[in-house]
Amino acid sequence: MDTLVIDRTEKTDDVASGHFYEYSKAANPIRPSLTPRIPYHFFPPSLYAQGSSRVVPLDLSAELKCPGPATGPGLCASFVRINAGDRITMDPNATSIVFYAIRGHGSARCGSVTFDWAQGDFFAIPALDGITLDASADAALYAVHDAPLLTYLGVRVDTARFRPVVFRARDADRELDQVRRSPAAAERSRVSVLLAADEFPLTRTVTHTLWAMYGTIGAGTQQKPHRHQSIALDYIVECEPGCYSLLGTDLDADGRIIDPVRVDWETGCAFVTPPGYWHAHFNESQAEARLIPIQDAGLQTYLRTLDIRFA
Repeated sequence: MDTLVIDRTEKTDDVASGHFYEYSKAANPIRPSLTPRIPYHFFPPSLYAQGSSRVVPLDLSAELKCPGPATGPGLCASFVRINAGDRITMDPNATSIVFYAIRGHGSARCGSVTFDWAQGDFFAIPALDGITLDASADAALYAVHDAPLLTYLGVRVDTARFRPVVFRARDADRELDQVRRSPAAAERSRVSVLLAADEFPLTRTVTHTLWAMYGTIGAGTQQKPHRHQSIALDYIVECEPGCYSLLGTDLDADGRIIDPVRVDWETGCAFVTPPGYWHAHFNESQAEARLIPIQDAGLQTYLRTLDIRFA
């Protein structure tokens, strides 16, 4: 009978040496020399206004010190431009993609499912099979997916967690208008609706990692500061000059943001609201403004770490 011999000699090619760090110097490594904070950034609509059909990642991977493209550590937002008659295929290693149709109309194919889309529609797809987008008129879309999270984890998606879901513009506008007309709207911190899929009753989010909000700010009004631990990738649907956000890390005794950064809105722009930052929205124009924040709050809600707070 042969004897099994196990060689327990450490082989330097296969086994790495670890490191030890004193706790107080390593417990919070978020600093520029190690793990940088998520930066504020503004992306103008000129990025997709003209030119060939293409996907334009809103890439901050260099600032984040992570593999790109990435707009945040776990999310990547993109503008998608599709000229009439053209086709775009997106196939990221992601669990889900949320789209908002900025303009135009066309069709989408996700696995065996095909559906039409038009200006103002939202739709979310499991990214297992990717998606093919055809435009029957010059079109642009805003898209967010979670491929950077999977890249960090070193995994590949192998299961579709939900069915493709479409939210028609007329339905989204109707629901938002009902909230806006409610007598309680003036007392609410945000006048908005959250998009949700049937498969996620616990988190009430559009996918298991992403949430999408459709909101409005009335002329001459403001929405007081709040914060959360999810990154927000904000898209401005429409606004007039005089609409802006204030962002900062602290509040004063009266609930106002201390030394804020001001972000002036522009119709068709996108910008990053870092997690943990207080932010307030202002509309000093004479017209209603609308915005769409897409966040990794599906995941954060499931982990019980979203921690939304209001001033």
